[in-house]
Amino acid sequence: MTRHVLVIDHEPHLLRALDVGLTAQSYAVATAPDVGDALRLAAGKPPDAVIVDLDDLDPPDADGTDLITGLRSWSSTPVIALSEHAAPADVVEVLDAGADDYVTKPFAMEELLARLRAVLRRTDRGGGPATVSVGDYAVDLTARTVVGAAGRGEPVHLSPTEWRLLTPLLRNPGRLVTGHQLLRDIWGPGHDEHSNYLRIYISGLRHKLEPDPTHPRYLITEPGMGYRFEPGDAHAAPPAR
Repeated sequence: MTRHVLVIDHEPHLLRALDVGLTAQSYAVATAPDVGDALRLAAGKPPDAVIVDLDDLDPPDADGTDLITGLRSWSSTPVIALSEHAAPADVVEVLDAGADDYVTKPFAMEELLARLRAVLRRTDRGGGPATVSVGDYAVDLTARTVVGAAGRGEPVHLSPTEWRLLTPLLRNPGRLVTGHQLLRDIWGPGHDEHSNYLRIYISGLRHKLEPDPTHPRYLITEPGMGYRFEPGDAHAAPPAR
């Protein structure tokens, strides 16, 4: 089975070297030079692993730990971080953000390949897909399908952006996911003030999944803070504004 690896690196020479080295080992490689492209690629075709160079990310105000936290909020894909910073505090910060491994530059390709094999082995555990019930629907976060919980009705189509918004909510039932975090994870740095984006897409999800979109029971707005997925028979929330 061919494994798909997403490589995020703003340095063209290293990006090319990683592409060549991984392809030579029969990995299918997708590359991204910046945070925005990386998030779009990861949402459109979820990779089996992500390798991200934390140094000199583009845009310049992008923070590597924020990127990893964003990926981790809606994906369990293993992440290997690359950086020239070797201080223990730097390593701890990145691992705490959700990275599975940390490789200090410069490194030997053989070492990176061995670490990649290791994180992929850790994710090769058995088990069924992560399926979450949202009202009358069963949402499969692995296969990215939405079908009637009892097999009734037509499947519901969600856009890549809707998946990127819905997944962190369903993976954190009953917990607030802040609007700030969602905006950075989906659209990247520089969109923190565009809360109207979230309102539009949440409204679309409610019309597809909620029994009564004007009185949502599952996709709840926390005014001024963010959104929350309330599983089961939650009390109806006030209409979203």
